[in-house]
Amino acid sequence: MKKLLTLLLLLVSVFASAQKISTMDFVQVQNNNHDEAIFYYENNWLKLREMAVERGYIDSFEILQTKSSAEAPFHLILKTTYPNRAAFDKAEERFQELIKEKGPLQLLNEKSPGEFRKILFSKMDAIHLF
Repeated sequence: MKKLLTLLLLLVSVFASAQKISTMDFVQVQNNNHDEAIFYYENNWLKLREMAVERGYIDSFEILQTKSSAEAPFHLILKTTYPNRAAFDKAEERFQELIKEKGPLQLLNEKSPGEFRKILFSKMDAIHLF
């Protein structure tokens, strides 16, 4: 019985560490600066994710655009999916490496990201069930 329980715990831990994990950022465009926000995400966030997919750091990514409402005052949802817990845990160091490699931040004009977008909240560590 003890061996069976140990084996079961081992299988559960292996399964849990192999599950895909996603993060989602819910972004509000500030002061009607939609063009600046889209340019920023297409030329920075998107490029970094493309590099990360090529290196196997992440599985996938999406930028979803939605209409803002009083109940959901965000305009964009940024989703990044990691192949497993280990990749998720290394995300910060890996993205710092990619940021250095990519070079300077690309902006549409002189407005800084804080002027045209606000991350309302992030949901980290979402585990894929199916």
